[in-house]
Amino acid sequence: MAINKLIITSVLVKDQDEALKFYIEKLGFEKNLDLPIPNTNERWLTISPKNQKEIQILLRKPRAGENELIIKEMNDKIGKGSLWTFSTDNCEETYHELASKGVNFVYPPFKSVAGTEAIFEDLYGNRFSLLEIPK
Repeated sequence: MAINKLIITSVLVKDQDEALKFYIEKLGFEKNLDLPIPNTNERWLTISPKNQKEIQILLRKPRAGENELIIKEMNDKIGKGSLWTFSTDNCEETYHELASKGVNFVYPPFKSVAGTEAIFEDLYGNRFSLLEIPK
């Protein structure tokens, strides 16, 4: 037995429709899967950047029917996840484009060890990095 590859990672959100709108309209992502979860009013909703389908992001909402302690723990973690990094060819340009769409940047472009970086957050405080690696 071996782990083959990472295919889906989750971002905890309070409202899937609101989150989907943000990721598609503000960041330009695409919806991949939107499947109802049987016997619930919930759904399996994944997105990804347009040029990357290998790893999908599950917009994960704590679900009714799950253990109450798990739901509370997951709700407490919304906006407190790991910092993810998305690549960009031009950090400054992407920063201005996304900021003009209302994306909240915690840190505007700055020089980091890896290149030019900017930090933004989604509607729930989940933070992401834009990184332009020098060529």
